[in-house]
Amino acid sequence: MSNSKAFGDTALENDASSLQTGIEKTSAWKDFLALIKIGIVNSNLITAFTGLWLALHFTGQSFLDNLDIVFLTLAGSALIIAGSCVINNWFDRDIDHLMDRTKARPTVTGKLAPAKVLTFGIILIGLGTLSLLFTTLTATVIGLLGVFSYVFLYTLWSKRQLVSNTIIGSISGAVPPLIGWAAVDGNLDKMAWALFVLMFAWQPPHFYALAMRRVKEYKAAGIPMLPVVKGFKTTKRHIVLWVAVLLPIPFFLKSLGIPFLILATVLNLGWLALGIYGYRIKDDIKWAKLMFVYSLQYLTIIFVAMVIVTLI
Repeated sequence: MSNSKAFGDTALENDASSLQTGIEKTSAWKDFLALIKIGIVNSNLITAFTGLWLALHFTGQSFLDNLDIVFLTLAGSALIIAGSCVINNWFDRDIDHLMDRTKARPTVTGKLAPAKVLTFGIILIGLGTLSLLFTTLTATVIGLLGVFSYVFLYTLWSKRQLVSNTIIGSISGAVPPLIGWAAVDGNLDKMAWALFVLMFAWQPPHFYALAMRRVKEYKAAGIPMLPVVKGFKTTKRHIVLWVAVLLPIPFFLKSLGIPFLILATVLNLGWLALGIYGYRIKDDIKWAKLMFVYSLQYLTIIFVAMVIVTLI
């Protein structure tokens, strides 16, 4: 354990009572949801389900005849994602009290013992891996690669050391649609990889916008996010470039039909236009909020649309 981490643990012990009085008391259920980062779990399940759905559709298989695979895939994905997030919370407990959006986590307030949190995270990953093993070996291996990239490459290594931490962390966030597809068809189609690239390219502009809004907190926590190290001007340029990367991806999803191609292109152009607008607006934080909200709506619309167009 590093000196900074040991110092963080001591600070948490000393500040436990003040945190408890300064933060609204939460229920055990809310603490559980915060511990597993339910927002991340839910958003990743949407992409995992879409990958699975499209694999069933393009391999000519019935959704209702494969409900067991659907359940095992979604349960396994949810468990390994939740377990990875739990370990992330366990490791970051020494800095989470420095950020408003994370200071109420049970790992910070002292409501959960660190050893128990770590054990819980490992158990969740184990159960998730077991569930995925009942689908295909390919899906299981991809799932474990996602765990490795999030826990080791991102949480334990790059998050606190590299300005490229967001890009490295994007690997794990792009894995769920591959898991979903591989659970049905271990021979990953080019469409599955297009979904991977889509999710990989979506994450930097999403998280850079969040980092701009929370730049003071990331700076206080010592996390070298791009806005902290390079400033807003450089961050805005990177956001626009990553959104531009999304432009050709819909053309690799032509099998979904012209209506989807048009919708995805319009969404991409809208995001790009909003990004370019950032060079003219004076309020960078307001622009970052707009970009962040757009990214959330973009993700939901584009993945739900993939399912809808295959039903028509």
